Order: sequence, then structure tokens, then C-alpha cells
Amino acid sequence: MAKVDKDMLIGEILTMDGTIAPILMAAGMHCVGCPSAQGESLEEAAMVHGIDSDTLVTRINEYLANKENKQ
Repeated sequence: MAKVDKDMLIGEILTMDGTIAPILMAAGMHCVGCPSAQGESLEEAAMVHGIDSDTLVTRINEYLANKENKQ
């Protein structure tokens, strides 16, 4: 199963699974397509947007696990 951690780059995460973008956007990260966002870690981007990175990692990994279980 694919898993995300807070040290991964936003670009890496979106390359792994582009369907994660709506989760990031719902959390307030509306600049997921920006060139600079591609080189930021999830933790850095969360900090800039005032989001708890651990909560976001949990949310994304739960989404990935549910997606895998449905396949």
C-alpha cells in the first residue's frame, strides 16, 4: 500500500496519486499546482498554511487505504 509521510514533497505525493489533490485543497492548500509547491515538503506546506501536518498525513493515508480496499 502506498503511504505518505510529512517529509515527502507535494510534487512527489501528487505524482504518486493525483486524486490526493482535492484533500490538499480542502485543507486550504489551493496552490498545489504552483511550481514552488512541487518542491515543498508536506510538512513545510502545512506549516505555511497553518495546518497540522500529522493530521493531514493521517487523512491522506486513510484515504489511500480506503481507496485500496475498494479495488
